[in-house]
Amino acid sequence: MTRQIRIEQVRNIGIMAHIDAGKTTTTERILYYTGRVHRPGEVDDGATQMDWMEQERERGITITAAATTCAWRGCQINIIDTPGHVDFTVEVERSLRVLDGAIAVFCGVGGVEPQSETVWRQADKYGVPRLAFVNKMDRVGADYARTVQMMRDRLGARPLMVQMPIGSGETFAGVIDLLTMQARVYDQASLGARFADGPIPADCAGEAAERRRVLIEALADVDEAVMEAFVSGSEPTTAQLRTALRRATLAARGVPVLCGAAFRNVGVQPLLDAIVDFLPSPADVPPVPGWRPHDGKTVSREPRDDEPLSAIAFKIQTDRHAGRLAYLRIYSGVVQAGSVVLNANTGKRERLTKILRMHANKREELAEARCGDIVAVVGFKLIRTGDTLCALDAPVALEAMKFPEPVVFVAIEPRTKADQDKLTEALAALGEEDPTFHVKRDEDTGQMVIWGMGELHLDILCDRMRREFGVNCNVGRPQVAYRETITRAATHEHVFERTAGGKAQYARVVLNVAPQSLGSGLSFANGVGAERLPAGWVQHVEAGVRQACDAGVLAGNQLTDLLVTLTDATWREEDSSESAFRTAAMYATVDAAKAAEPSLLEPVMAVEVVAPTDYLGDVTGQLNAKRGRIHAVEPRGDAQVIDAEVPLSEMFGYATDLRSATQGRGSYTMQFARYERVPERIATEITRRFVGA
Repeated sequence: MTRQIRIEQVRNIGIMAHIDAGKTTTTERILYYTGRVHRPGEVDDGATQMDWMEQERERGITITAAATTCAWRGCQINIIDTPGHVDFTVEVERSLRVLDGAIAVFCGVGGVEPQSETVWRQADKYGVPRLAFVNKMDRVGADYARTVQMMRDRLGARPLMVQMPIGSGETFAGVIDLLTMQARVYDQASLGARFADGPIPADCAGEAAERRRVLIEALADVDEAVMEAFVSGSEPTTAQLRTALRRATLAARGVPVLCGAAFRNVGVQPLLDAIVDFLPSPADVPPVPGWRPHDGKTVSREPRDDEPLSAIAFKIQTDRHAGRLAYLRIYSGVVQAGSVVLNANTGKRERLTKILRMHANKREELAEARCGDIVAVVGFKLIRTGDTLCALDAPVALEAMKFPEPVVFVAIEPRTKADQDKLTEALAALGEEDPTFHVKRDEDTGQMVIWGMGELHLDILCDRMRREFGVNCNVGRPQVAYRETITRAATHEHVFERTAGGKAQYARVVLNVAPQSLGSGLSFANGVGAERLPAGWVQHVEAGVRQACDAGVLAGNQLTDLLVTLTDATWREEDSSESAFRTAAMYATVDAAKAAEPSLLEPVMAVEVVAPTDYLGDVTGQLNAKRGRIHAVEPRGDAQVIDAEVPLSEMFGYATDLRSATQGRGSYTMQFARYERVPERIATEITRRFVGA
């Protein structure tokens, strides 16, 4: 089958932003104006196409990344609408890993908010070119210039204004295109489908001319044609400016900025034009690097249909009707329904019985998928998030994705014996879908513990267990994922020698532990030669070290940020065994860590609180009482924005506290910042509770 749409006419983009900036509303308008839906859905009504989960519609937030496809000006646009809440940041991470471009949506009132910074850094990490869309320009307090300046100050971006608004707040009437120097005013009766282009209003003409001059000056740095026109004093053409903007965007030397009000259907068509004009196609993206699994040799795949197949599974989803779905980004080659491919991560063959194009939770069956496509497949058995699928005769492994560690956990147990099997099935399915959802069983108590990125994350997962899997379960209170570290170096020797079942067991190890910088994790080093300990035994020493560090030495928390070095060892050919060296290493690690003055670490969250000025004192007092550190307080409209850092253990139930202190008018967001040492008084209490338990 020949390609229906040239690869140069494909756009794979994501919509990303802080919570409540208008991502889903913007996506709904894109689907409406491209003819994908007949009427845009509203978040407040729970009627959007992209927020299809029951929990999303009830809460009015996006929880899982949803994919869809639409067309504009002859281009196929594959869209992934991502969540804005920090608890679901993994959805943004894995989406940006496979996207070619992105739209960063900013609230015209709030500007660059905390999660906006997080998703922007994630896009920087994967080198994703992006546009900026300043939304909600119809809201009281909206300030376009301020938001653009915040992009410079907080994100280190180089914004290139290609539009400016006509008014703001209640006076917002349309947008001015600085490339064509035309004003566009929208007809609200037609939901913005009809509009009129005309001359720029007289009271905006001076500012528009100055902003266009600044834009041309910035583009002169990246385009010779614009530079020649700028130097000669002539006016570059609109086509030259568009070419320069595309070049600057693809090279990450600028970010085109547009504005509008998606809820009022203003500014969405120019945004679609900008997607086509400025964001890359799969053909514009460099060849994807990888390596051959059998010999580690570096290889790459060109974005062409005639290259061998290479694709990455970036999301696993359990569908009530289709079963398990794996979302794939095809980087090269073609795959047909029913074909057999190689999973480079497991070395196993997988048959893909069906290929689906997704529209949120709706499906359209395809005969094949080609380079540049984003599709879902059915029929696999062992595919996991981050696995590479490739041609059987040309194996290649692409770079896997890395995900943050969870910081909150709760105990969970089935209410009846009949719920036990359901719970096991639910935990397995949710664990496949969400790489930040971990399940552990306490070896001492036998208690099942689930870990997540926050209270909301775990609350949603437990709710899904009840609704989707029919599990009746009891859930404990959220607990903080503390960690442990050491404060000085120490060395310990342990000799493991005993007889079990008539056979002697022997191993001797000497381990040195030394602190490392916070956030560096656990490192193991072998400081003995093969003449002292054969390499085959060293791996079992390391396994024992890591097992001991998982359990900690103070309160059962993971021991981290230390370097463990094997400095000496003794073995006996007839008596030594894997288990002996693993056990000796465990004891030596624990004893050395206890001698190295261990201390507790706790997760600290970056918190932004928005509250009316009248309640500023009460709110700051609350934060101080929660061991918070307030870094800045700045006005935003008629409210105050408080930038603080607070230990996670103090933030449980804060939403209720804040509502009480502000008569329901305050709001806050928080995201993980780092781990810090727990004050001695609190650490002693935590350790005492653990020992007493």
